[in-house]
Amino acid sequence: MTQVDHTRMANAIRGLAMDAVEKAKSGHPGLPMGAADIATVLFTQFLKYDAADPKWPDRDRFVLSAGHGSMLIYALLYLTGNAEMTLDQIRNFRQLDSKTPGHPENFHTPGVETTTGPLGQGIATAVGMALAEKMLAAEFSKKVVSHYTYVLASDGDLMEGVSQEAIAMAGHWRLNRLIVLFDDNGISIDGPLSIADSVDQVKRFKSAGWAAERIDGHDPKAIAAAIARAQRSGKPSLIACKTTIGYGAPNKAGTAKVHGEALGADELKGAKDKLGISQDAFSVPADVLKAWRAAGARGAAARKEWQEAFATLSNRKQNEFQRRMRHERPVALARAMRAHKKALLEKPLVAATRKSSEAAIEAIVQAMPEFVAGSADLTGSNNNKAKSAVAFSHKTPKGRFIHYGIREHGMAAAMNGIHLHGGFAPNGATFLVFTDYARGAMRLSALMGAGVVYVMTHDSIGLGEDGPTHQPVEHLAALRAMPNMRVLRPCDAIEVAECWELALNRTDGPTVLALTRQNLPQLRTTAPNDNPCAHGAYELVAAQGDAKVSLFASGSEVEIAVAAQKQLAERGIPARVVSVPSLELLLAQPAERKKAIIGNAPVKIAIEAAVRWGWDAVIGPDGEFVGMTGFGASAPAKDLFRHFGITAEAAVNAALKRLG
Repeated sequence: MTQVDHTRMANAIRGLAMDAVEKAKSGHPGLPMGAADIATVLFTQFLKYDAADPKWPDRDRFVLSAGHGSMLIYALLYLTGNAEMTLDQIRNFRQLDSKTPGHPENFHTPGVETTTGPLGQGIATAVGMALAEKMLAAEFSKKVVSHYTYVLASDGDLMEGVSQEAIAMAGHWRLNRLIVLFDDNGISIDGPLSIADSVDQVKRFKSAGWAAERIDGHDPKAIAAAIARAQRSGKPSLIACKTTIGYGAPNKAGTAKVHGEALGADELKGAKDKLGISQDAFSVPADVLKAWRAAGARGAAARKEWQEAFATLSNRKQNEFQRRMRHERPVALARAMRAHKKALLEKPLVAATRKSSEAAIEAIVQAMPEFVAGSADLTGSNNNKAKSAVAFSHKTPKGRFIHYGIREHGMAAAMNGIHLHGGFAPNGATFLVFTDYARGAMRLSALMGAGVVYVMTHDSIGLGEDGPTHQPVEHLAALRAMPNMRVLRPCDAIEVAECWELALNRTDGPTVLALTRQNLPQLRTTAPNDNPCAHGAYELVAAQGDAKVSLFASGSEVEIAVAAQKQLAERGIPARVVSVPSLELLLAQPAERKKAIIGNAPVKIAIEAAVRWGWDAVIGPDGEFVGMTGFGASAPAKDLFRHFGITAEAAVNAALKRLG
């Protein structure tokens, strides 16, 4: 491409971005205008992408971490010929039901690899994509898995704390097929970056084990040369591209004024005059559009070559690859879990549910090669590493256990990337209280419908002596409040196995497994094929006669409910126990089933070592609750349950009070 050709193609991006933001009277024109040269070089010369098949497995991934500049990716999708990104969609930027929402949404817009907008998430998710590429290539060979992950990141992405976690992991793992193009424009919403930040990003990335350099982000030859060097590097690469935000705007270029608002009619006209763009809104010259469509079709040959290479694999390997890229679970998984539950019934396991989870994982890994676990430096406490698991490293890319270090947020974001890439079923572990650190990425898991499993141990005051800093009390409620986040809190080894089955078979949303530190008895004596946990709750112990009291509990408190039921029975008061591993699943049941599970006992009591929020939907606002009303304390677990009144005696007294 000549300089003239490049300029006209880049200006097509700028023109569409300016027009779309102007029509919507909302958006961020500055980044697409400033980064258009970078994107043009990447998409026309390097990106392995076929607009006719935006989901083929060995495509390069492009992540717009700077999601506020969404018109950049929308313009690129339209220009390269993505069938669903029409000019009408561009015209309807930020409007209801359009495929051009304010920030990119992968579940909504074909061709968008991941949802971005919350800064830092894109680059951190991309680390997971690059990690998955490395692991999948080691397993299926580089002839069928050999692609790059490109990220366009902003100053804001690199200021967010999660970016440090992400770049440290990528450097340590030597993810050399990860290339970050940093739109180094020196401007944020508040003004010049210098008012808040003075980090030398090139030195920062180099210190984390990256190759890093600075270039002129408006020089197409410099951009191309830098990308070529990055592709040859044995390390992940940062290319800091010095750009002018709002490039071409006569008065607002290089200022915060062009960051997050429409240019205005006069500035728009002036920018188009300066850049040589037609004043007609949403117009792209025919020859420029033809050149862009050719760029979008450039990957067709690479896709055909990949298909030919893929065909050389054995039928078994082809089927396995396709199954895993579809997130379809192996038939052997159900068999393995049935055998595991049968063994538990024959030899009950009295253990903390984190240990019961470890036992379930041993069964899972024998049947599910895509199972990838990891921990944020709490492996020995979380118990999610199989005995056979080898730790992943740049020397052992076939390893299926990931040491994330003390990086809960980075771990969660990377798992999103692993799932979105395809080929693996990721789970990651830490203490439940530290979901606070991971929450930004967990919310995106839920929004995107990513089938990620969060193994969260030490789930209540039951963790004991570590005290209130580590004891979650509001966390179950907070996670249950998150749309599409499923929280499972099993009460024993059988429920743990059933909850793992539910979690692994849920590929359209994330699951939290809340597990105990303290030992629990095995309460279940049956394991029917119709997984009782799938309904969110079920009657564990029936009343002798018409129930006067229904006792609802989750996790470690089910044991307390069972003890209370026995004490009530001794007093001649028929009571039933309902185990509630998932409050959300229970509330989502059809009305008749939900009514049957909740029952019609006049007294309803919920027992959970957490705050009450959410339980009123089951017990009613006048129901009794035995649980926490504030933070915990440091002491042995048994002392804490007595101290806070979470006991069978407390439940019995609550029932007696209501029965008069």
